[in-house]
Amino acid sequence: MTATDAMDELKTLRDWLRWAVSRFTEGALFFGHGTDNAWDEAIWLLLATLKLPRDRLEVFIDARLTKAERLAVWQALEQRIARRLPTAYIVQEAWLGDFRFYVDERVIVPRSYFAELLAEGFSPWVADVGGVTSALDLCTGSGCLAVLMAHAFPNAQIDAIDLSPAALAVAKRNIADYGLNGIVQPIESDLFTAVAGKRYDLILSNPPYVTAEAMAALPMEYRHEPTLALAAGEDGLDIVRRLLAEAADHLNTGGFIAIEVGHNREQVDMAFPGLAAIWLDTASSEEKIFLVGDEALRDYARTH
Repeated sequence: MTATDAMDELKTLRDWLRWAVSRFTEGALFFGHGTDNAWDEAIWLLLATLKLPRDRLEVFIDARLTKAERLAVWQALEQRIARRLPTAYIVQEAWLGDFRFYVDERVIVPRSYFAELLAEGFSPWVADVGGVTSALDLCTGSGCLAVLMAHAFPNAQIDAIDLSPAALAVAKRNIADYGLNGIVQPIESDLFTAVAGKRYDLILSNPPYVTAEAMAALPMEYRHEPTLALAAGEDGLDIVRRLLAEAADHLNTGGFIAIEVGHNREQVDMAFPGLAAIWLDTASSEEKIFLVGDEALRDYARTH
C-alpha cells in the first residue's frame, strides 16, 4: 500500500491499528523495547504519535483521523516497518513502571530488571531506605535508574556515571524533567576514574554485557542502539571484571554492588569461581542480577 492509498482508505484509529498489526506481523518485526507483541507495539506507537493517553484506547478507537494525523501515523509506521526503528526512538519515550523517560538513539532503550527491585526499595537488601545517603548508578545511559534510585532512597545523593557524553546529555534531560538537579549528579567517567576515593552505600550497574556471539546475531531493532552500551567482549564480562576489581574501594562498610548481566549467569560463575554472589529474582526475571557485599568483594580479591 502506498502512502496515498493509506491516506485514502484508512480513516479511523481502528483502521490504522488493524493495518499496523498486520504489517508488523507480516514484516516479522522484533519486539523487545517495551512490548513483546505486534498488538501492544502498534497501540503504543499510534497513541503516542497522536498524543493520546496510553491507557485510553477504547475511547478513541473509532475516532476519524485528520489528514495531518494520518500523515504523521503513516510516517511513524514507515519508520517502524521499513527502518526497523524501535518505537521508543520514534516517539522518544520509554517506560519503567510508571516512570516515563525521554530517549533517542544516543542511549539504549531502558529495560532493566532493577526497576522492579527499586520499586520495593531494594528490600530486603536495604533494610532502611532512609538510611541510604549515597548511591551510584554506574553506566547510567539515559539516567533512568538514577532517577528511580532518587525516588527509592529519599535521603540519598545519587551519582550517575557514564563514559558517553552523548548519553549523559540525555540523562541530564531526564534528571531535570524529574526535578532532581542537585540530587542526581551526572558524571562523565570511565567507570570509577572520576570518583577516586569516593564511597557509596550501594552501587547499581546495568553495564554492557552482550557477548560477541550475541552481538553478531542481534535483530535489526537492536542495531540502532549504541554499540558502546551493548558489546562487552567475547564472554560479555569485560566491564563486569573491572567493576568487581574496583568496587570494594568505593563501598561503605556494609555496602554492596548489584550488577545486571542478562542471560550470562553461566559466564559469571565460570569467570569468578568462589565469588560469593547472591543471585536476585524479580517478578519477571530469574538470576539476571547478582549482588556482592563489600566484605565478600575484599575476600575474593585476597584469594584471587
